[in-house]
Amino acid sequence: MNDEKKILVTGATGYVGGRLIPRLVKLGYLVRAISRSRAKLESRSWSRHESVEILQGDILDVDFLNHAVKGCRAGYYLVHSMGAAGKNFEDLDRLAARNMRFAAAGSDLEKIIYLGGLGDTRLGPLSRHLRSRHKTAEILKAGPVPVTYLRAAQILGSGSASFEMLRYITDRLPIMLTPKWVETPSQPIAIRNVLHYLIGCLENDQVTGETFDIGGPDVLSYKELMNIYAEEAGLHKRIVIHIPMAAPLISAYWIHLISPLPASLTSPLIEGLKNPVICKENRITKIIPQPLLSCRTAIQLALERVQQELVETRWSDAGMVMPPEWSYSGDAEYAGGTVLECCYKTILLASPEEVWQPVTRIGGKTGYYFGNLLWQIRGLWDQLSGGIGLRRGRRHPSELYVGDALDFWRVLEVIPNHRLLLHAEMKLPGDALLEFRIKSITTEQTELQIISKFLPAGLWGIIYWYSLYPFHHWLFGGMLKSMANSINRKIIQEPTPFKCELEPENPETDSDND
Repeated sequence: MNDEKKILVTGATGYVGGRLIPRLVKLGYLVRAISRSRAKLESRSWSRHESVEILQGDILDVDFLNHAVKGCRAGYYLVHSMGAAGKNFEDLDRLAARNMRFAAAGSDLEKIIYLGGLGDTRLGPLSRHLRSRHKTAEILKAGPVPVTYLRAAQILGSGSASFEMLRYITDRLPIMLTPKWVETPSQPIAIRNVLHYLIGCLENDQVTGETFDIGGPDVLSYKELMNIYAEEAGLHKRIVIHIPMAAPLISAYWIHLISPLPASLTSPLIEGLKNPVICKENRITKIIPQPLLSCRTAIQLALERVQQELVETRWSDAGMVMPPEWSYSGDAEYAGGTVLECCYKTILLASPEEVWQPVTRIGGKTGYYFGNLLWQIRGLWDQLSGGIGLRRGRRHPSELYVGDALDFWRVLEVIPNHRLLLHAEMKLPGDALLEFRIKSITTEQTELQIISKFLPAGLWGIIYWYSLYPFHHWLFGGMLKSMANSINRKIIQEPTPFKCELEPENPETDSDND
């Protein structure tokens, strides 16, 4: 081991944190990973390594953070609240940073390593996102523990929010009406270069307490980035037409309509593109040397990972994974209202392992086995309503982790060959779950169940449920038959409705994801 004391990683299931931890473990470090969802962390393959300790808690809870930093030598601060829809992410960022500063002050931490953003106030007012990144650094640096502050522009890598926005804009718009921000210069950096710097800051005392600008070798406009992407993706050159006025909010909602990124995320990203983000110094390149990837190479590598379906982490990994209380409450009255259900089952001449195959592949490119046009209409409706729609897809065609985004669902529980639980993140007049259960009947017969549960919000929620209820019966019956056909297994009992049985356990605290 590199050290007897642990390395704390906040934002452990986020885009950067989820890639950093396995690399730290490979180098021999002891890692304490913290997240609001233990099940989400435990679903990662690296979580079972003997060098990884998992703590569940919220960084907004200062008492939890005081406990989390104990016994740690250094801490990575990789937290931001930018995607918190309906919330003031600047206030949340400040509160989280203050908690980290206070907790660090009473601990044995020798250094904090913070990944923030570039931006120069001398060139004009900063966007809310960049301003919040800078304010977070100020708050952390005001404490007694030295802070190494890495300032980056866009991070290019498979699954990053910046790369996904670039990919969807360029893929889907051969002709673009663009505002002025497409000509703003920036200095993107590849995710592998970011990870190398983060690890280097842990191992090199020269950087302790210092601030560094980190970037790749290219300074490009967003228009130039789009042209490079189009060339690497084998697309015709995009036609870019400038328009004199375009509010960032309008641009954000337009990108939301053509991409899976929510407006709550694209809005601060677009607003930030008005600010030049260029490195003003490059001292770190001499202290922590490494080959810096060009934007073209970074885009090439990201496209390869996407095409090979080997995306390690995605922007959508970040987010809360907490089953709603009503989903496991034994009494619906205490859950806040009547839970409405539609349950269908069938029996197949197959093993649980065989039946699990179509369950774990659902969504994304596979679709939903039956009535896919209806699912697509529902996804479009959701996007037009300001929701995320179906375009998030899946991280992997057959592998599911707790916390994964799956179209407009979030994976809450994965018990191989037994149970998959999904929580709806689409716009709804209520709260919804979709569950697949597999039960072994005999050594050769397996029951497959589809269970839909809905907690309506007021009268409109009840109207919504019952207006779709007839379609549920048709849809679920068809899905069960098509799932059986996908594995070429005989149906012994035709799909039939049944009364759902309560799953007594709380999937957040009593799940088995091995």
